[in-house]
Amino acid sequence: MNTIKKIAAPAIAAFAIGLIGSQNAIAGIPIQHWVQASGAKVFLVESPVIPMVDVQLDFDAGSRRDPREQAGLASTMAAMSDKGVLAQQGNAALDENALSEAWADLGAGFGATATQDRLSFSLRSLTYPDLLPKAVQLAARQLSAPAFPDPIWQRERERLSAAIRQANTRPATLAQQAFSTAVYGTHPYGLQVTEASLARINTTDIRERYARSVLPCRAQITVVGGVNRVQADAMVTELLAGLPGADCPALPAVAEVAPLEKASEQQIAFDSAQAHVLIGQPGVRRDDPDYFALTVGNYILGGGGFVSRLTNEVREKRGLSYGAYSYFSPALHAGAFTVGLQTRPDQAAQAVQLARDVVAQFVADGPTEAELKAAKDNLIGGFALRIDSNRKLLDNVANIAWNDLPLDYLDTWTQAVAKVSVADIRRAFGRHLQPERMVTVVLGGTEAAR
Repeated sequence: MNTIKKIAAPAIAAFAIGLIGSQNAIAGIPIQHWVQASGAKVFLVESPVIPMVDVQLDFDAGSRRDPREQAGLASTMAAMSDKGVLAQQGNAALDENALSEAWADLGAGFGATATQDRLSFSLRSLTYPDLLPKAVQLAARQLSAPAFPDPIWQRERERLSAAIRQANTRPATLAQQAFSTAVYGTHPYGLQVTEASLARINTTDIRERYARSVLPCRAQITVVGGVNRVQADAMVTELLAGLPGADCPALPAVAEVAPLEKASEQQIAFDSAQAHVLIGQPGVRRDDPDYFALTVGNYILGGGGFVSRLTNEVREKRGLSYGAYSYFSPALHAGAFTVGLQTRPDQAAQAVQLARDVVAQFVADGPTEAELKAAKDNLIGGFALRIDSNRKLLDNVANIAWNDLPLDYLDTWTQAVAKVSVADIRRAFGRHLQPERMVTVVLGGTEAAR
């Protein structure tokens, strides 16, 4: 086994580097899609050049489904999923150290993360016949029989609580918390994980939530790498084989993020050298038809770094900040539109007013033709970098699957960007943003303490 580890680890590193360029050889990116008898939805991109496969399993079990009093349950499930597996079908139980060592021996990896929308598991392995079957078997065990040991959860809860206490000493964290609460109100996207909410989570809660969420009929699986459809289908079947084969009743609907009714402003005192400024409101869903117009427009407004209007006005012309930015966070619900900057406390009021004016003018007038051409050239020219590794391609295909986007989305991405006009951007920003109803949070410095 040690020999396998010595071979596999360097091989993965070498192949990961070699991936750059391999995807460039793909003229199109055909995505195969089918639904297994269990109800699991599978999306596959074959990439046979490299003997490696990446798999992502997504479940509708992100933090938007956390009970309000147990904020953090989804991320806890993810964090605890690699802390050991139970004995199963003649295989001895593995504690967290033994499980970690087993993955190291295979030169492969399997882990979980939770976002607002998704609980996701990711497997990466070489496709060699003496490695991939073992990696899939171990991933299937971890998926179907996580131990969720109580002593480990007690330890992890202490560690997470310490991390929260430390994070709450940082002005950026506190500003973001205040901003999220103001933008999202009572929507689950605004839930804050606290020491108190973690204290209300126990391993019984974790097991029950996991058992309800991680089911084949709720699985959406994306596979990218050196396997064909037959191999991918068999691999997915084995990954899900240990999970209960129950039917899946519809999950409760989650309400949409409510629009803001009026502007609000918070001045929060904090002993910091810089004032942290956040301005924004609920934005758009990922499947909104204005997505491309907003993407191109935001590149011009505040997403393009040194070439954006916000940076030019706030930093270059007036020297109020080292940088200013804006972005949309589209998801299953309307993720926030955010403008952010840091500035000297005595300049905060001027910087806030300037950022508001730049946003309002952009919403009213849109970009110039010259700005639009420069943005399109940059975005289209940089498209290849979005898919220049298996990992990036996996992320893109998983997002296509999760957001129910067309399967030719990547093939038509540059065409969609090229079609965006000044009028499209003006219309989209006018439809989705209301500068007169935005939230403003200013945290830090003596001016904020006034």
